Amino acid sequence: MLCLFALGLFLVTAGIPAFASACRRHIAQQRTSPNSHTFELRTIVSTPRETLSQQARQLYEAGQFAEAANLWQQAADLYAQQGAILNQAQTLNYLATAYQELGQWSQAETAIETSINLLQKNNSSTAIAILAQALNNKGSIQLARGQTEAALETWKQAEQNYSRAKNETGKLGSRINQATALQALGQYRRSKTLLDRLVGELKTQPDSLLKADGLRSLGIALQTIGDLLQSKEILEQSWAISQRLGANTNTGETLLSIGNIARDLKEYDVARAYYQSAQKRAKNAIASIQAQLNLLSLFVETKQWEAARALVPEIQSTISNLSPSRAAIYARVNFAESLMEMSGGASEQVSRGAGEQVNAYGVGFTNQPTTQTDNLTQPAPVGEQVNAYGVGFTNQPTTKTNNLTQPAPVKDNISVISFPVASELQPVGASSQLPITNYQLPITNKANHSNATGFDITSVAQILATGVQQAKQINDKRAEAYALNQLGKLYEQSQQWQDAKTLTQQVLQIAQEIDANDIIARAAWQLGRILKQQQDITGAIAAYRNAYNNLQSLRSDLVAINPDVQFNFRDNVEPVYREFASLLLQPNANQEDIKQARTVIEALQLAELDNFFRDACLDIQPAQIDEIDTQAAVFYPIVLSDRLEVILSLPKQPLRHYSTPLGAAQVETFLQKVYSSLYIGYSSQERLRLFQQVYNWLISPAQADLNNSKITTLVFVPDGFFRNLPMAALYDGKAYLVEKYAIALSSGLQLFPQGLERQKPTALTVGLTEARLGFSALPGVLVELKQIANELNSKILLDKQFTRQTFTQQMNATSFQIVHLATHGQFSSNPEETFLLTWDGKINIQDFDQFFQKRRVGILKPIELLVLSACQTASGDKRAALGLAGLALRSGASSTLASLWSVNDESTANLMSEFYRQLTGSSPSITKAEALRQAQIALLKNPLFDHPYFWASFVLIGNWL
Repeated sequence: MLCLFALGLFLVTAGIPAFASACRRHIAQQRTSPNSHTFELRTIVSTPRETLSQQARQLYEAGQFAEAANLWQQAADLYAQQGAILNQAQTLNYLATAYQELGQWSQAETAIETSINLLQKNNSSTAIAILAQALNNKGSIQLARGQTEAALETWKQAEQNYSRAKNETGKLGSRINQATALQALGQYRRSKTLLDRLVGELKTQPDSLLKADGLRSLGIALQTIGDLLQSKEILEQSWAISQRLGANTNTGETLLSIGNIARDLKEYDVARAYYQSAQKRAKNAIASIQAQLNLLSLFVETKQWEAARALVPEIQSTISNLSPSRAAIYARVNFAESLMEMSGGASEQVSRGAGEQVNAYGVGFTNQPTTQTDNLTQPAPVGEQVNAYGVGFTNQPTTKTNNLTQPAPVKDNISVISFPVASELQPVGASSQLPITNYQLPITNKANHSNATGFDITSVAQILATGVQQAKQINDKRAEAYALNQLGKLYEQSQQWQDAKTLTQQVLQIAQEIDANDIIARAAWQLGRILKQQQDITGAIAAYRNAYNNLQSLRSDLVAINPDVQFNFRDNVEPVYREFASLLLQPNANQEDIKQARTVIEALQLAELDNFFRDACLDIQPAQIDEIDTQAAVFYPIVLSDRLEVILSLPKQPLRHYSTPLGAAQVETFLQKVYSSLYIGYSSQERLRLFQQVYNWLISPAQADLNNSKITTLVFVPDGFFRNLPMAALYDGKAYLVEKYAIALSSGLQLFPQGLERQKPTALTVGLTEARLGFSALPGVLVELKQIANELNSKILLDKQFTRQTFTQQMNATSFQIVHLATHGQFSSNPEETFLLTWDGKINIQDFDQFFQKRRVGILKPIELLVLSACQTASGDKRAALGLAGLALRSGASSTLASLWSVNDESTANLMSEFYRQLTGSSPSITKAEALRQAQIALLKNPLFDHPYFWASFVLIGNWL
């Protein structure tokens, strides 16, 4: 069986492995789902000499993969000698599974190919059944190796063979795996359609254990693509069926999964209740520790310190009675991470100062065989087999997580071990091969951590040291690296820099030996932080570059899987990018360093969009803007922990950068105040003062260069809260910025070619004037669309005509150059809350994708201009403009004109009419940015609408030409 994970991202949890529990109940289970959900396959072959295989299975289930692999190899050799081909093929399949756990990919590939070759010429029903299992396993290996298209085809073959073998469970698992592969390829719509079809098929079947298990698998798969509400509904149906049938199988895992969804939805009390129910129904110590660790991490996340402290002794007791295995090591690391979090209590951790903000899920980069997340630094919930990719970060056959740095709440399947407590420890650094079980942690940190947890920091070190010892005992390099890295983090937290460095360098050595890029990324980031503290800036830059390069190579795995993961990703992955850029932008930075910093920030922008969409399908490249427009200057404001940096790109000139010594929190607080000043009742004098201050940060240091270069257009690649700010309203003490320059926003990514026909371009204009679904009427929309019709050759869909179906038909039938939507809409950092309103419902951003599909594949010409004239950013969402950027990019439009907040109907109608008049007027050389500028100035000159509230809301994103 196989459970895969994704980092990635990002998903996104932190760096400690989560757990893989029930996935290992029977090794005869096939590796069916990269989402870490598996389906049981009956043992097909029985032989008189099963001793080796039985022992191997027991070792595998205990998480002792190296020993299991050794015995399976012996068994396979014996079967080969005896000519027992089917037994040999099935044993090789199991062997490949163990090799995957160990990260020994070439051995896994050899074993599975040999198994398949042995089976392909045998048409017996038994051979077909084993072949289906082997193909499923092969697909998992291919997915983990980044061969996603090959994995998809292999899983289709597996489905065919399961059908021939009349194995409905295996067939369902293969189809879920196909949905996972489609998601990994960025084909979200096809993936969702397939999952919905499977849900429909299962719902029509009579209640049975098979149906309950299938619904549970589908629920987890839906969770991986971010469809939380449907996932929760399906999982609750699975639970209800199990209850009606009186079945206890997998009920604990189901409850954990529902608890994790509730946690993602911020329903913390509900999550707590499900975790507690899961623990009560735990079939074994492994299932129990999953629930306990998830509950502990939930208490840590929500800062319920008393409840957390009360749970610690119970967890300690459970862990102490577990046998050595990978899952037990992960349990120790997870437990230690939560204790480290608790030791900081309500105060900030040392590691957070280093940019590691712990995430709600806990562990990342995990190896474990059951879950996947994208967080880089914190304890995560247990029981969630989340990953749609199962790639890269984990070797194991049951779970994958995307965390980069910490123990995550235990997710669905776990395998745990008992740990002998480490004996007397000596100081680290005594030898290059740290004898972890023989050194002591001399705590030098002045903080008294025992007050918060009841554990002193030396006890936490012993928990981790025992984990390292156990990993060595079972020859599990991956688990050893995880535990060792967490121990290094503990030294880092205690400010014992040299010892932390020595441990982290050991982690990197192990990770490189086993080709574990996920662990390398995590450890390299940790090493970079340590070297920075030691004032070794050159070494720190090299370490951060290593971390950055590995994160880039793991881009698909960094994709957020849970909807809330985007924030986890931001807290735990984003710091790597920002801290790297900060190190590069030293006062004496050369051109190479400045260019690298710009590239890193652009990569961060792309990673954020990957995370927003929960897939890494955006195949776009940075654009050389100065080659596109020789009169455009590009500003990259970059918010760093200790300062605001600005990189300036002028045509045919070297890059330059300048900074303001303001920390990220100060900048954000100030910008929020600036944004609030846009309300009409705010003091005009104070508003101008605030906007002038931002002008002084961004523009003033470059004003002379702008004048000398005869710049006419300013392009901003905004970062953080700057995305929500209308740059047109910046003030130099005499005039607004829009009075001097045309303005556009860009993500720094590839620009689509200009192609708008300026003389009466074709347009589809749609809108709502009446109140719908709780949204207010927009009476001015009728005037707006009529005025636009005077300037454009337009097709109008108004009110009842503007349904989802008619809009789809029009979009797929005609190559409109402009699409203008005058309807309520909202941009949010949560894709589920980014939508446009039609007469009969909402179009969310994922659905929005389908309207532009024919244009992306070349059947219809791409849209040149998408206009969203009545939308707004979500109130209270600091990153709401990410939804706008995502929607603009998803449409494939060359340019998008949209409003940051909902504006007066009359002023909007006037601005849009003037914009189109300028765009289609007598001057063929006018750019879209200049047309918008002229329209904004026209309102600015109108006494009724001269306040920025009326004209500054509108921003142009993408190609401004």
